[in-house]
Amino acid sequence: QVQLVESGGGLVQAGDSLRLSCAASGRSFTSYTMGWFRQAPGKEREFVAGISRRDSSTAYSDSVKGRFTISRDNAKSMVDLLMNSLKPEDTAVYYCAAKVINYVTSSIHAYDYWGRGTQVTVSS
Repeated sequence: QVQLVESGGGLVQAGDSLRLSCAASGRSFTSYTMGWFRQAPGKEREFVAGISRRDSSTAYSDSVKGRFTISRDNAKSMVDLLMNSLKPEDTAVYYCAAKVINYVTSSIHAYDYWGRGTQVTVSS
């Protein structure tokens, strides 16, 4: 098992940047492909970005591609999400997720472990 704790959320203005972090503990971090998801009020949880365990290949949703960057530090058991050029529509609770799999998947149902989330609010 792995425990995930997100941090770094907050209130920012449109155009600002924010870095989210997810700290993992428990089973070896390198066993997991990691993902970031978000859920806005009244909407379903959606895939934002993922990074594989095998070669750190990445994938992004179309809505954040070119603005967000996911990275992992296996030595620190952490995965970050750098969010640039934030927009009001990026407002959501952001969740970190983990899956024992070699490749990134955007399917919410594929991930076995989840953090509790961190709130990101972008004002216009």
